[in-house]
Amino acid sequence: MHLIKFTLLDFIDIIIVSFIFYQILRFIKGTRAIQMVIGLAFVILFALVANMWQLQGLKWIVDGVKTIWIVAFVIVFQPEIRRALTNIGRTRLVRFFLRETREETIDELVKSTKTLSDRGLGSLIVIKRRVGLKGYLETGKSLEAKISSDLIVTIFSPYSPLHDGAVVVDGDIIIGAGCILPLSLNPSLDVSVGTRHRAAIGITEETDAVVIVVSHETREISFAHKGKLIRGMDTVTLKRNLEKAMRY
Repeated sequence: MHLIKFTLLDFIDIIIVSFIFYQILRFIKGTRAIQMVIGLAFVILFALVANMWQLQGLKWIVDGVKTIWIVAFVIVFQPEIRRALTNIGRTRLVRFFLRETREETIDELVKSTKTLSDRGLGSLIVIKRRVGLKGYLETGKSLEAKISSDLIVTIFSPYSPLHDGAVVVDGDIIIGAGCILPLSLNPSLDVSVGTRHRAAIGITEETDAVVIVVSHETREISFAHKGKLIRGMDTVTLKRNLEKAMRY
């Protein structure tokens, strides 16, 4: 009996294919795509039966369906596919090669912070790093918007329904607004540290995120990281700290 030769490349091939199918299943779970996949499974089953029993009529129908299936899938599930590609673009491996995008994001953050400070608009901007912020995102409104200084300033304008909470940024995307952050209970904090700044410190105590804070009273720019608050920043120092924090 001829034995099948199993090599290291075969093992790697199996791992890669398994990973791809796992990611596809994670992507379609809880979406409309699961119904499409079930339908595709039936088409494949019919194709196998038709080829096995040489059912010419059924083979003709299945071949016709297979011709339009991929096009229909792309059209119907365009939002889901776009979201999946966006998530791929947020991975650390991809972002390592997108230094230019990171620089643009930092520039938009610095520009928006200066505008907010000049106008005396209080704000909290959380920049996500490695640790997920899902629990905090659920307290606000989910967004999927390309970061821009104009959008951030609009969110924190007094008449905006989301201006009291925090904006959360992941890469070059604003993923949440109006989010509620945990307040720091550190007893050593100065009594002059207000609620907005305590919230900035609190989120950095529980996660590895960094936070930009603008005081609506003093127009002071602060930067929170690892439970510490650096106050009285100018835009040059802020940009330097953001570059260091986002270089992960």
